[in-house]
Parts: sequence; C-alpha cells; structure tokens
Amino acid sequence: MISYLDIKSPSEHVLFNVDSGGVATVTMNNPDKHNAFDDSIIFALNHLFQAIAKCDDINVMVLASTGKSFSAGADLGWMKRMASYSYEENLSDANALAQMLKNLNFLPQPTIAKVQGAAFGGAVGLASCCDIVLASDKASFCLSEVKLGLIPATISPYVVNAIGQKASRRYFQTAERFFSDKAQQLGLVDEIFSLTDLDAGVNAMVNTLLANGPVAVRQAKQLTFDVAYQDIDEALISTTSERIAAIRVSSEGQEGLTAFFEKRQPAWQANVEKPTTSTNKGEG
Repeated sequence: MISYLDIKSPSEHVLFNVDSGGVATVTMNNPDKHNAFDDSIIFALNHLFQAIAKCDDINVMVLASTGKSFSAGADLGWMKRMASYSYEENLSDANALAQMLKNLNFLPQPTIAKVQGAAFGGAVGLASCCDIVLASDKASFCLSEVKLGLIPATISPYVVNAIGQKASRRYFQTAERFFSDKAQQLGLVDEIFSLTDLDAGVNAMVNTLLANGPVAVRQAKQLTFDVAYQDIDEALISTTSERIAAIRVSSEGQEGLTAFFEKRQPAWQANVEKPTTSTNKGEG
C-alpha cells in the first residue's frame, strides 16, 4: 500500500488532490478542448486510478473537470492520428482506454462523477464506471460514435450496465443527445442539481459516504460485483454468511456495533459532517 502523498499526476491536464478527510479529486483540466481526452490523458487517468486503488488513506474519489463541459470524449487530434494507425496500433490504443475504464470501474473506494456540462462519447463511459453520478441541470449526454462511423465499443460494458440493454440499443444507434432528466430516468444519473448547487450536492454525498465504515464501504462495493447475476445457491449463501460473520468480528465492525449500543459516534465519524439522510441498522 502507498500513501496519497506519494501520488503525482503525470499530466498538467489531469489534476489530483486529496483533502484532510481522505477525499481524492481527479480533475480533467483541458477546458479549451472541452476536456477531450487523448492517449496522454488516458495514461494519466489510468496512472491515478491504479495509484488510488492502492491507498488505504483515500476513502472517496470524485471525478470532475474544469470549464463548461465534463468531457467531449476523444480529442480530434488524437482521432486524426488514430485514423492513420495500423490495426495493431489501434488495438493497442483501444486496450489502453479499456484498461483505464476497468480500473475506474473496479476502484475499491466509492466513486462520484460530478458532471457539470456536456459528456459525449467516452465521457459517458467514464460516468458509467462511477458508483454515483451527480449532474447539473445543464448536463447533456451523447453516445456519438456512430456519427463518425464508429462504435462505443470499449465503454459498452459499463454503459449497458448503467442504462440497460434496451436503452443502449437505441442510443448506441441513434447518437441522440439527451439531458440530465432523461439520463436520470435511464439510471445513468443519480441526482440532479442546479449548476450553482452541484458542489454542495457533491459535498453532501461525500459526507454521507464518510459517515460509514470505510472498510465496510469497500467490502459493500465489492459485494455488488461478486453477487450480481449469481445463482442463489448454497455456495452463494455460504459465502455471504461468511462475509457478514467476518466483518462483525473485525475491528471496524466491533467499533460500529459498540458505538451504536453506546449511543455515540464511531471513531471514523470524528471529523465528518453529519449527513442529513436517514440511517438504519442494516443487516445485523
């Protein structure tokens, strides 16, 4: 494991910082090009996601961007270069993007995408890979690849998982632009805020996550990957029983249970602003 103090962004177009609460923010910082990404930005994002995954002192990651647009997807100059690449060079290039998306999707920490404006092409993939997507009412989305005679291939597993096969069949083929309200209906966006309230909405969600046991949050995220689409058989029942038993006797589980019965905050909440959402005891 490493500390976040050891992490540096390899690109001026991707910023990285961590606050005192262990909240990391990865910011695409190329507003003049609407945060479109090329191979160097994909490399920087992948480098940061891999490093964050190894940090016990990072509890939440926010993916954001500067300027009016979240991201315009692929940079035009990069696409022009790719058009002259061989098949082998294109395959290597696509694999780099695919690995970056995979590392974001399976990041151990909870992830929040903060979408303030347009998210086109691969940017829809970035949002789909995050656990929670908070968008402004000015945000818009478009799976625009077919307009260029291409397909949204590397992002497709994550987008289909986010919005479902039926909606994907439509928007992959039509390249229609849709807005925050429709994205929320489809399941891509979780909550919508006015542009001026988006920062506050992100902060509230961060505090909601930080109010929970950090080890439990990571294990809960992994649980969703491990049990999804599985047969509810004796093996799955046994595995899930073992997991709840193990975390009950863990140091974090013991602290959480003790704090609950002693009517006090658990240790991990010491410096966390109390969330306004309701709570419950969960699975005992």
